[in-house]
Amino acid sequence: MSVMKRYVLRLFISLKYITANVVDRNNGRIVVTASTIEHSVKGSLECGRSCNAKAASVVGEVLAMRLKVEGLDQGQGQGIHVNVNNEVEKKGFKNRTKVWAIVNALKNNGVKLILDDKDENSSWPKG
Repeated sequence: MSVMKRYVLRLFISLKYITANVVDRNNGRIVVTASTIEHSVKGSLECGRSCNAKAASVVGEVLAMRLKVEGLDQGQGQGIHVNVNNEVEKKGFKNRTKVWAIVNALKNNGVKLILDDKDENSSWPKG
């Protein structure tokens, strides 16, 4: 039996910016987004560093707040799906701390995340 993954977290990490989107797969639209490109987010970062783990954490916190405002922090009961291993693979091993910073910020702010990792041993960082 396959689980319908309605809401999915997608991350975009470049050398300069970090963007996190929650996509509604039923209609293919982005429902909530947060990015270091935004003036409000960029202004809160120290020295304008918009692509480090602290910036990723801020993006995760802003995304969590916006999900709560939209009433989607629980993903309408189904949760927000994220495949961390896949995101790390796509972004490169050097960006794993940024990926985890976003995931942990969402989790710490009460967003219900469902990890879709196939390898259960690597789904959360140790210690």
